[in-house]
Amino acid sequence: MQRTESASTGTARVRLDQPRTTRPGLINLPTYDPEAFGKLSERIARFLGTGRFIVWMTVVVVVWVAWNTLLPDTVHFDDYPFIFLTLMLSLQASYAAPLILLAQNRQDDRDRVNMEQDRGRSDRNIADTEYLTREVAALRQGLGEVATRDFIRSELQALLKDLDGQREPSSML
Repeated sequence: MQRTESASTGTARVRLDQPRTTRPGLINLPTYDPEAFGKLSERIARFLGTGRFIVWMTVVVVVWVAWNTLLPDTVHFDDYPFIFLTLMLSLQASYAAPLILLAQNRQDDRDRVNMEQDRGRSDRNIADTEYLTREVAALRQGLGEVATRDFIRSELQALLKDLDGQREPSSML
């Protein structure tokens, strides 16, 4: 195995066809599990799309506005025009939109995999159907050459009639 030394870091790299695991000179950022983050985003997106979320959001906004308008001025924390409420709703929307998009992307990936599996199943079903069609056609051709029970029965009945027809003239004599 060929070892080369990086000029910028002075560290030896074992393989040049694979990327480095860390970048020199940059802060090592914390890592996260993309699958767990994706599942969490889907749960949040599912909750954001429910009537329960709309009801709770409405209750929070109504309580917020009522608190800051109906109670005494000493307990107000966000006077009209409710700048802090606007900021909180904007913050919620700025997090909700990317989480919803992430959940949609994950759903698109699942749908794509399901479609590929369905396509594969459909291709196998078509191939099986074509194979069975060829087999049935071969059986029909084979049956065309084989004497069936009805054919034999009709031939025997015809022979019996011939025999009965030959007996009758001899019995008259």
